Amino acid sequence: MRRPTEPPPKAAPARIGQVLLIAVASTAVSWLLLDAWAGSGGEPLPLPWTAVAGTAALAIAVVSLGVPVRRWVSGRRDRPLDPLYAARAFVLAKAAAYGGAALTGWYAGQALALLPDVVGTRRARFVLALLAAVAAVAISVAGLVVQRWCRVPPDDEDEPPDDDPPPPDH
Repeated sequence: MRRPTEPPPKAAPARIGQVLLIAVASTAVSWLLLDAWAGSGGEPLPLPWTAVAGTAALAIAVVSLGVPVRRWVSGRRDRPLDPLYAARAFVLAKAAAYGGAALTGWYAGQALALLPDVVGTRRARFVLALLAAVAAVAISVAGLVVQRWCRVPPDDEDEPPDDDPPPPDH
């Protein structure tokens, strides 16, 4: 339990290294599983164009939810910003960064599994998998950018100047 005098804990942003690690790991796992599936006679999994559209729409949604926070933080404060909205935007951005990385790996794994035999309908699936992977990268990038927008610069008024001596103890 937190003491009343302690500041509330701060949420740590997603780190680029962690996002890349998730993308690489999920690519390797999905490629190995899909390759084993195809090796045992399984057909490639269907990949509709709506996967690309939905993934791109999610990236746009993450950015659009972060814009009001960015405006407020950058000084355009024509109306108050609900702190809960800003916190939710930050959490959504962090989830988008990690989720986009996992989706990137899934779609990249599908593309790699199709790569040895890219002819006919497999070529269309390969292109869709690549496009979906690019859209998933956009989700991760949107999450990382919106996280950055949610940083509030420190208030100069709250910090005491460094050159003033500390008050005497009584």
